[in-house]
Amino acid sequence: MEGKYNLKSPAVKRLMKEAAELRDPTEHYHAQPLEDNLFEWHFSVRGPPDSDFDGGIYHGRIVLPPEYPMKPPSIILLTPNGRFEVGKKICLSISGHHPETWQPSWSIRTALIAIIGFMPTKGEGAIGSLDYTPEERKALAKRSQDFCCEMCGCSMRTALQPLTPNSERQPVDPQAQQLAQQINFKAESSTSSTASESKETASVSQTAQQETSSISEGLDSEATAPAEQAESVSEPASTPTTPSSRPLSPRQRRAQNQNQNQPQRRPTYPAFPAAAQQDGNHTGSAVLIVLLTLALAALVFRRIYLAQDYKFDYEL
Repeated sequence: MEGKYNLKSPAVKRLMKEAAELRDPTEHYHAQPLEDNLFEWHFSVRGPPDSDFDGGIYHGRIVLPPEYPMKPPSIILLTPNGRFEVGKKICLSISGHHPETWQPSWSIRTALIAIIGFMPTKGEGAIGSLDYTPEERKALAKRSQDFCCEMCGCSMRTALQPLTPNSERQPVDPQAQQLAQQINFKAESSTSSTASESKETASVSQTAQQETSSISEGLDSEATAPAEQAESVSEPASTPTTPSSRPLSPRQRRAQNQNQNQPQRRPTYPAFPAAAQQDGNHTGSAVLIVLLTLALAALVFRRIYLAQDYKFDYEL
C-alpha cells in the first residue's frame, strides 16, 4: 500500500501513523483501513456498559476525505443497532455533517470513543438517528455478535478482545476520552443553541404580528380622520348663501365686473440684500480700477516730461 500513495501527503502520513497505532484490537474498539483503500476504514466498537447496547458489538465504515485531518470523516454504521440508521451517514459533531465543529487534533481513535459515548444519547430527529425502544435495542445487541462484514470479512465474535473480570468498563485513553467529552459538550450546546434560536424565532414572529396589527390600526384611524374633516368642511360649503334683498346700482355692477375681469397681480417681493451687496461691490471695484488707471497715466506723463527736460539740458 505504501507504493500506491504519495508518502509526502499530510493525509497519507497521518493515516499511516494512525493505522500503526490501531493495528492491535482492544477490548472496546478496533479500526483498520481496507487493503486496497487507505481512505476507507472499517471499525468495530463494543456497546457502552449499563445501557441498552451492553453486550453488543457494532461494525461500521469511516470514509476519510483527501484533506484529512483538516476536514472531518463520514461515519456509516453497518450493524443494526436501534440508535443509528444502517448504511447512512450519521449526523454527529465529529462527522462530515458538521465541518465547522471538527478539529484537526481529533483522530479516528477519538471518533471511535465518541461513537461509544453517543450511543446511549437521544436521537432527537438528527440525520441518521433512530429512537428504538430499550427492548428492541437489547435484542439487536444480542444479535449483533452474529454479524459478519462482507467487505472486510470481519466477524464480530473475533473482532475485539474478550472481556475479562479485570477488564475496564470504559476505554482507557485519557486524551481521547477528554476530546470525546468536548465533542459531547459541543453536541449538547448545539442542541441548546437550536432550541434558543427557535424560541427567538417564535418571539420575533409574535412581535412582528403585534407590530403589523398596530400599524393597520393606525392606518385605519388616519384614513377615517381626513374623511371626518372633509365632511366637516363640506357642511358649511354646502349651505347656500342667502342673496341680499337690496338690488345693486349700475355703478356697483360695473365695479364688480371690473374686479372679476381684472387679472390677479402676483405679489412683489423685495430684492434680496445679497444682490444689493453684490452691486455695491461691483461699483467699488470699478471706482478703484479708474483711480489706478489715472495714477498710472500720471506716472507715464511725468516720466515723459522728465525725459524731455533732460534732453533739453543736454543740448544746451
